[in-house]
Amino acid sequence: MNLHYSIGPLVSLIAGILILTVPRLLNYTVAIYLIIIGLLGLFGSGTLNLH
Repeated sequence: MNLHYSIGPLVSLIAGILILTVPRLLNYTVAIYLIIIGLLGLFGSGTLNLH
């Protein structure tokens, strides 16, 4: 059995849980998420998968 995890949905899930538990983290969570997605896009690793 092979399981493939994509990094985008995993980060989104963690960010969503953090926002629900501590709403004041919304600005920081969104900013960090956008920075990570931007860096992945710049370096061409947008399809980074964990195997």
